[in-house]
Amino acid sequence: MPRAKIGRVTPVPAQPFFHFRRITLNPAVNRGVIDIHSAFSQHLLQLTVTDAVFAVPAYGPQNDVTLKMPAFEWVHVQLHQQKGMISLSPPTICNSAIASGSGWDGLKTLVAMATRLTATMADDPLNHVLDGYHRFRRYAPRMLRLLDLRAAPVALPLLEAVTALRTGLNDAAMTSFLRPSSKWHRHLRAQRAGDARLWEIAVLFHLRDAFRSGDVWLTRSRRYGDLKHALVPAQSIAEGGRLAVPLRPEEWLADRQARLDMRLRELGRAARAGTIPGGSIENGVLHIEKLEAAAPTGAEDLVLDLYKQIPPTRITDLLLEVDAATGFTEAFTHLRTGAPCADRIGLMNVILAEGINLGLRKMADATNTHTFWELIRIGRWHVEGEAYDRALAMVVEAQAALPMARFWGMGTSASSDGQFFVATEQGEAMNLVNAKYGNTPGLKAYSHVSDQYAPFATQVIPATASEAPYILDGLLMNDAGRHIREQFTDTGGFTDHVFAACAILGYRFAPRIRDLPSKRLYAFNPSAAPAHLRALIGGKVNQAMIERNWPDILRIAATIAAGTVAPSQILRKLASYPRQNELATALREVGRVERTLFMIDWILDAELQRRAQIGLNKGEAHHALKRAISFHRRGEIRDRSAEGQHYRIAGMNLLAAIIIFWNTMKLGEVVANQKRDGKLLSPDLLAHVSPLGWEHINLTGEYRWPKP
Repeated sequence: MPRAKIGRVTPVPAQPFFHFRRITLNPAVNRGVIDIHSAFSQHLLQLTVTDAVFAVPAYGPQNDVTLKMPAFEWVHVQLHQQKGMISLSPPTICNSAIASGSGWDGLKTLVAMATRLTATMADDPLNHVLDGYHRFRRYAPRMLRLLDLRAAPVALPLLEAVTALRTGLNDAAMTSFLRPSSKWHRHLRAQRAGDARLWEIAVLFHLRDAFRSGDVWLTRSRRYGDLKHALVPAQSIAEGGRLAVPLRPEEWLADRQARLDMRLRELGRAARAGTIPGGSIENGVLHIEKLEAAAPTGAEDLVLDLYKQIPPTRITDLLLEVDAATGFTEAFTHLRTGAPCADRIGLMNVILAEGINLGLRKMADATNTHTFWELIRIGRWHVEGEAYDRALAMVVEAQAALPMARFWGMGTSASSDGQFFVATEQGEAMNLVNAKYGNTPGLKAYSHVSDQYAPFATQVIPATASEAPYILDGLLMNDAGRHIREQFTDTGGFTDHVFAACAILGYRFAPRIRDLPSKRLYAFNPSAAPAHLRALIGGKVNQAMIERNWPDILRIAATIAAGTVAPSQILRKLASYPRQNELATALREVGRVERTLFMIDWILDAELQRRAQIGLNKGEAHHALKRAISFHRRGEIRDRSAEGQHYRIAGMNLLAAIIIFWNTMKLGEVVANQKRDGKLLSPDLLAHVSPLGWEHINLTGEYRWPKP
């Protein structure tokens, strides 16, 4: 679609509209087609009301130059002004860079201009909004006529004003959508009679804010739709039986208030007595020391000794042996007939090609059994996302049943973390750059690893996305995740919304919070807390808000438990509201209570800290295994489609699970042989043996299979 230009309207880029083409992924799969009206409405809304309707014109009183800047450019002006003032303060490390660039005089001029612009706009930005009126007046009414808008009761006056605007019956007297203390009242009264321009701008400004808060929504839209419409009915909450909280908010509040008051008193006594494990509270400041490694003597030597007794093997033989034990290839059924793949060797070639990041064309050159087109046919008709999930569940379940796995855990705790992979710069997958990993675009594979080392869930997420919303996705993906009771994450996986959702669903959420001393506690009655803890308390729990929204909070949790909507989709929508949405705020209040209880447990329980550290270490070691097996193409994910990237990561995760199963089985055989020989090994030492080794597995070279 070429750039469009209607009159003096700002050109609209074509890229957002690429999503409207028909989606065709695999043959014989009944995939949906995007609703064209819904998609157009959603992207039109994103391009106008919520993103770029308004420019911020900045007129300095002493300026004869007019700068018309979008909002993001205005932020850059403020940053330049602040950074410039710092640079002009002698001496700084950037002296040589400035001198070799525009020079000190040029920098002083830019800083002075930025300072004047900052002062002008800080005075009252509403003085200048009329200068951007022409940008949207030509198309705003027509755009609004295309949008099927709905509103919560609090936003009905705004919806009436929007209706008047899109029908052309502009009435500047319709100001009931404004707050009584709003600055807009003063500016609207100053307008001359019959001039409704400022009123139109006020309506669109508040419409934008209402979309951000969720008080106004777009029908048939995922991003701007009404969250409550996606939730299960209230009457089905009691029938689900998956919630770990009472149905009445008074019962939950009474229980949590009693528990929180008791735990605050216990923390106060420990602080006074100086018995906080590895920490203290002094002058209202929390101090926590990092735990030291606690591996028993001889654990490392035992690991080396056990792996020396495992015979070297080729990856092809390993796959055949694991399939004979688990039957994971039966999960890859024909997309049309539903029959398992008859060509097991060909299917394992495809899985291996995905897992080691080789690709089917290179695999056809390296294998002795199949051509490229034969592998293409098998991959197209048998390999898809749900098949990978079924095969992974089969391998994980079989690994958990092995005797050796019991030394590492009972399968009731897990850790989750994201692993970054460099990806191609081109294609429809829209890979993003995360400065944390450099300036190369990429993606993250977010994986869940059980305490028995089994990677029971993985999914592709954007490199810049917060990891927190995706925690529950993995826990609810299969039976292995539903058995988990305690979930560990790093700092990136922690939000108050996740604390609330996990607690309501019966999971104990235990993140390792990097800046724990800076986090505040919350109490139902802060004045009743121990005096020396009050500096740690950041506020009072809003009980009334929790009570008002408790039915919808339970609907959110029941919807997540039922699997009708992905947990990440709900949590991302709640977290995306920049302005106060009462349901999102109420869920945050629940999360603050649960986070406070967890923080007190963490401070007082060194064993909890140690369990979290062990769980996270298992996840990080799992990343090392994936990095080792995906060595082809320099470990880069070069698939240009999101579907191809998903299959690549899923294949890599399945291959890692297969290796972990085989290692667990062989380590168990070695331990059993030593037991028969009269050499008993301590369970404490065996708990530190990992099934993540790969040096004894030949992953490279030609992939030879036995001839049928």
